[in-house]
Amino acid sequence: MQLPFTVDLQSKVVVVTGGSGVLGSTMCEALAKCGAKVAILATNQEKMDTLVKKIRESGGTAEGFEVDVLNKDSLERAHEQLTSTFGSTDILINAAGGNHTKATTTTEKLKIEDIYDDSNRTFFDLDPESLDWLLRLNYMGTLLPIQVFSKDMAGKKGGSVINVSSMNGFRPLTKIPAYSGAKAAINNLTQWLSVYYSDVGIRVNAIAPGFFLTKQNETLLLTEEGEYTDRAKKIIEHTPLGRFGDAKELLGTLLWLIDSQSSSFVNGVVIPVDGGFSAYSGV
Repeated sequence: MQLPFTVDLQSKVVVVTGGSGVLGSTMCEALAKCGAKVAILATNQEKMDTLVKKIRESGGTAEGFEVDVLNKDSLERAHEQLTSTFGSTDILINAAGGNHTKATTTTEKLKIEDIYDDSNRTFFDLDPESLDWLLRLNYMGTLLPIQVFSKDMAGKKGGSVINVSSMNGFRPLTKIPAYSGAKAAINNLTQWLSVYYSDVGIRVNAIAPGFFLTKQNETLLLTEEGEYTDRAKKIIEHTPLGRFGDAKELLGTLLWLIDSQSSSFVNGVVIPVDGGFSAYSGV
């Protein structure tokens, strides 16, 4: 992996939730390349094992810990295990999250006839259990790891929490009300914690990716033939750079936020990495 630049993370213990995903795994590789001891937290043991092997073969240090980010007991066990393996946590990156098809409407706008069309999923049809799961995964799945792992950072130099938000947190996208709301809540939590932790040396910031092709959204953005869907085309039309992002394009912002020498006065911000999507009105 070619990094945009490197920062010194030697002896630093970095915990990454959702570390086996497309964005999370790229972050883990970059952190290991900078010398960090990377604790990968995820639910898919097979993916974690593959990523750990890849990092170690490249000379990095990593270990995978199977965990449920919605279960505090599970997080506490992982904390105990990784502390025994690596030592106390210095940096936490919250990359766990996702959407749910049953929390997604079929159309962007409601029409009267949609209410009586069983083939459409309207706002009225959104599944309460799926909505609850989605909101908890994205919001509580960020809050609980912060509760468990950031305590280690209090009083240390260079303590840092970086949350992964979304452009949905600034402007809600059509079809996905719960996901948009959850990401907006993460933005708010990021700001709240940045104030709350300011006297104990922990900075809290967030990255808000624009549109990146991942396993979570490929069914919305790609047809079965691998072509762009109408929704994908609309996104690209509203992204001034005219394309989807590559996961590696998050790394410059990530490393800058982590490095206290570079960003020691940056606290409580949510930084878009979106190809200009947030700057374009569509006209």
